[in-house]
Amino acid sequence: MAILLLMQARGRVTAAELAGEFEVSVATARRDLEALSAAGVPVYAQPGRGGGWQLLGGARTDLSGLTEGEAQALFLLAGPAAAAAPEVRSALRKLVRALPGPFRADAETAADAVVVDPAGWGARERERPAVVDVLQRAVVRRRKVRLEYIDRARNRSSRLVDPWGLVDKDDVWYLVAGTEKGRRTFRAERIVAAAVTDEPADRPADFELAAAWGEIVDEVERRRSLLSATVLLPARLVPVLRDHFGRHSEVLETLDDGRARVRVAAPTPLMIAQTLAGWGATVQVEGPPEVRAELVRLGRELVEANSYMPAKPLS
Repeated sequence: MAILLLMQARGRVTAAELAGEFEVSVATARRDLEALSAAGVPVYAQPGRGGGWQLLGGARTDLSGLTEGEAQALFLLAGPAAAAAPEVRSALRKLVRALPGPFRADAETAADAVVVDPAGWGARERERPAVVDVLQRAVVRRRKVRLEYIDRARNRSSRLVDPWGLVDKDDVWYLVAGTEKGRRTFRAERIVAAAVTDEPADRPADFELAAAWGEIVDEVERRRSLLSATVLLPARLVPVLRDHFGRHSEVLETLDDGRARVRVAAPTPLMIAQTLAGWGATVQVEGPPEVRAELVRLGRELVEANSYMPAKPLS
């Protein structure tokens, strides 16, 4: 879109001019121009001295294909990112100029209608890993990436992957990529280094990032909920319990005495017990016995560790 707006403003441009304007290589600018032509945009190259690329017949684009609702939705999504990214602010200004006149005022308002503050009260905002920018360029340009990665077992390895997409899940970034062993997910915080290669990346024609991420989430959640326990607690506290267990909590029934029977789940009895230990007598665990045993053990450890010990006299 930026290339089109520049071409209609200047009439004719060269790949070198575009490379300087957008801070990319001449080869990249030439590939982008060829991609526009292949996509059906009427741009053509005129060889020789004084030549360059231009829109056929002075064709212009004003984004008139966008409806008013689509324009507002676009700026609502991009607006929060513009606060921290100069590139997004610049892109939004260019898009505003390209919009049909009646849509411009509402689009500008929509861009400033939402603020995203990812840090909770009293919490520090997680910093976005620097490697995300490298991965994002690789995804957009469809180039293979060589990763230096440290897995959960602290093993370091070098991998050449096909980057398919990036996911920001609660300020934690993940790369979804194709490997020799099929689709894999890499946590950005564990990527020590990433280098974009000139080798084209392979991406399945039917790949959809949202659908793939949904499958990944379902699999992770399945593994995290291998064991379930049934607990009783005051019904008014069920929302608080859900905050602790997320989707791994299900209200089975509400009793006449104001309590609720809830099923919670986690990979191990200890993990369930650790989450419930801070509730004290507010929560009663009906089963399984392994969870109750872990709660008893944790209670004994707390008593032993925090029992009163008289101060030793100074020698």
